[in-house]
Amino acid sequence: MATWCVRGVRQSYSIIALTALKRTSPRLLCTATQQKKNGDRSEEEAEKPEQGAAEEKSPNEKSQLEEQLKDMTEKYKRALADTENLRRRSQRMIEDAKTYGIQGFCKDLLEVADILEKATESVPKEEVTSQNPHLKNLYDGLVMTEVQIQKVFTKHGLVKLNPDGQKFDPYEHEALFHAPVEGKEPGTVAVVTKVGYKLHGRTLRPALVGVAKAP
Repeated sequence: MATWCVRGVRQSYSIIALTALKRTSPRLLCTATQQKKNGDRSEEEAEKPEQGAAEEKSPNEKSQLEEQLKDMTEKYKRALADTENLRRRSQRMIEDAKTYGIQGFCKDLLEVADILEKATESVPKEEVTSQNPHLKNLYDGLVMTEVQIQKVFTKHGLVKLNPDGQKFDPYEHEALFHAPVEGKEPGTVAVVTKVGYKLHGRTLRPALVGVAKAP
């Protein structure tokens, strides 16, 4: 009998507890849902000011990027121009080295040409006859050597300057003296002491001259 009473009491408590849970559960669910919605709204409201600030910053950032792009473009153009100028200068230096690389060698050969010229000029022309075959052969050999060396000079762009009677040019001539000379116009070359030479249009050695002046 006591056992049945205990069981009855337990069943009554279980029924009462289930009924109370059914009544309170919807309220709890509604409260949790409302709290979640309020939390989502607060997050959205917090994100809106951040998006607005980002939109406000974007024009400034865009202008800064445009300035940086413009600066880098100018630097790139200057670098290209400097590189092109360097390439041209290097190419010009290479061409000059090819053209005037023999300049020192030519200067040394000019002394040889001067000696040959002086040697042929020192031989008396009246002595160069068939009656004096040894002197004639020597003279002919000197003349042929001088002609050949001038051909070699011309082949490599080395040209003789003999400005007798020409107008004095300070870029090609070196005046040793100025004196009145009969039959010569003032400012012209009256006497050539030593011939000059040009290498590919550039004066390698100026001609040593005397210039006529007005009396």
